[in-house]
Amino acid sequence: MEFLAGYILLGLAAGFVAGLLGVGGGLIIVPVLSWLLEAQGLTQNAMHYALGTSLASILFTSISSLRAHHARGAVEWSTVRRITPGILFGTFVGAALAARLSPLPLKIFFVVFLFYAAVQMWWNFKPTAHRQLPGPLGMFGAGSAIGAVSSWVGIGGGTLSVPFQLWCNVPLHRAIGTSAAIGLPIAAAGAVGYALHAPAGGAAGSLGHIHLTALACIAIGSVTTAPLGARSAHALPVGKLKRVFALFLLVLAIRMAWSLL
Repeated sequence: MEFLAGYILLGLAAGFVAGLLGVGGGLIIVPVLSWLLEAQGLTQNAMHYALGTSLASILFTSISSLRAHHARGAVEWSTVRRITPGILFGTFVGAALAARLSPLPLKIFFVVFLFYAAVQMWWNFKPTAHRQLPGPLGMFGAGSAIGAVSSWVGIGGGTLSVPFQLWCNVPLHRAIGTSAAIGLPIAAAGAVGYALHAPAGGAAGSLGHIHLTALACIAIGSVTTAPLGARSAHALPVGKLKRVFALFLLVLAIRMAWSLL
C-alpha cells in the first residue's frame, strides 16, 4: 500500500508542476519512479519501466493540456501535421532501441539531459529566431530527433520542441500550445515502443515495460492536479518557481549521477 501511495503522490506532484511551470512531468516521474521500483526489488529493469510508464502517463495529461491550448487558439495544427511523421518514427524507433539496452546508458543519458534541463530552466534560455520552419525533410528530421531524445528520457518533448519552434520564428505562446499537441504522438509512439518489448521475468501486471499499477495511479494523480497547477500559474511567481525547480532537477541529476558511481 505504501508504494501505491507513492505512485499517487508522484502523479499529484508531476501534474501540479506540469500545469504550473509548463514542463513535462516526466522529468520528475522517471527518476522517482525508478527509485520506487528499485525499492520494490525490481532492480534489473527499473529504468526501462520508469521510461515506458512515464510516456504512457503523458497520453492522459497531454490530452487535457492539448484541449486547453486548442480552446485558446494556440495550436499550429499545420506544424503538428508536418512534424508528426518524424515524431512517430523517431519516438518508436528510439523506444524500441532503448527497451533492448542495458540500464546504464539510459541512466547516463538521462542524467546528462537533467543537467541540460536544469541549466535551461535556471537561465530561461530562449533561442534567437534565425529562420522559418523547414520543409518536409527538415521537419521529419527535427521530429525524429525530438522523438528519439524524448523516448530516452520519458518526456513529452516540450523541452526540445519549444526551443526548436522559437528558433524558427514561432511566437512563444503558439510554440507552447503546439508543443502540447506534439506531446500526444510522442506519448503514443513511445508507449507502444516500450509496451511491445516484454522483458524476461518482468513485473507482474505489466505490459511490456509499462507498469500498469503505477501508470493508473500516476495518471489519476496528474490529471487531478494539472488544472490546479495551471490556475496557480496566474497567482504565483512562476519565474522564481522555475529557478527553484531547476535546483530540484539539479539535485535529482546529482543524485542519479552519484548512484552510477
